[in-house]
Amino acid sequence: MALDEVHISSLVVHVKPESLAAVKAQILEMPNTEIHGESKEGKIIVVLETENQGYVTDTIDKINNLEDVLITFLVYHQIEHFDSQSEDDS
Repeated sequence: MALDEVHISSLVVHVKPESLAAVKAQILEMPNTEIHGESKEGKIIVVLETENQGYVTDTIDKINNLEDVLITFLVYHQIEHFDSQSEDDS
């Protein structure tokens, strides 16, 4: 029986307000990223849906290394397990 998992994470990314649009575009170029909100003060809410936890930490590092990003922090992380064999049978 094969068990798979999905990691759902949310991040808050604080950027220089004048760079909000550029940083959002760069984040959306990364696989498995969605933006669910922003503020004029330069805060962006990012949601990740990935297959493993390593991708979450790698993405945080990549976002932190973007020009004009002040800080990125993990707000929420949930792991959902499901049986891929059962889904294939239905």
